[in-house]
Amino acid sequence: MVKNNGLKHDKPLAQNKKASHDYRILDTVEAGMVLTGTEIKSIRASRINLKDGFAQVRNGEAWLMNVHISIYDQGNQFNHDPLRNRKLLLHKKQLQQLAEQTSKKGTTLVPLKVYIKNGFAKVLIGIAEGKHDYDKRETIKKRDQEREIRRTLKNYR
Repeated sequence: MVKNNGLKHDKPLAQNKKASHDYRILDTVEAGMVLTGTEIKSIRASRINLKDGFAQVRNGEAWLMNVHISIYDQGNQFNHDPLRNRKLLLHKKQLQQLAEQTSKKGTTLVPLKVYIKNGFAKVLIGIAEGKHDYDKRETIKKRDQEREIRRTLKNYR
C-alpha cells in the first residue's frame, strides 16, 4: 500500500469530512481518475462532492461511484453525466491488495479528498472500517477534551 507519508499536495479541491466521523481509516491509497474534458474543468473549479461516494474493485478494475461532479457551465452538448462511475488508475498489485482488504466484512473504500498533483487529478482513497455509534461518541468526547486542554493551556501562557 502507498501511504501518505507527509507528501505535500496542492490544496484539496474537495474533502470528505464525514468519512472520518463515520469510518475508522485503516490505510490510504492515491489513485488517478479517468475523466472527460468537462469533468476536469468542473473539478478544477472545486465543483465536486465526495460525501456519498465509495469505490469498488470489480473484475480487476477499481471504480469510483456515486461521486457528484457538477455539469460544466460552458460545456454545451459535450457535458458529462454528473453521477457516472469513474475508473480509478492503480497498479495491478495495488488493485489485488485493495480487493483482498475489502473482501473482509465491514471494510470499504471511501474517497477522502481530491486534489491536483503535477497537473493530474488525484483522489485519496481510504480503506475504512465502519464505526458504531458508541465509537462516534467516544471520538467526539476525545475531541472536546483536547479542545478544552488547549484552551486552558492558552489561558496560562
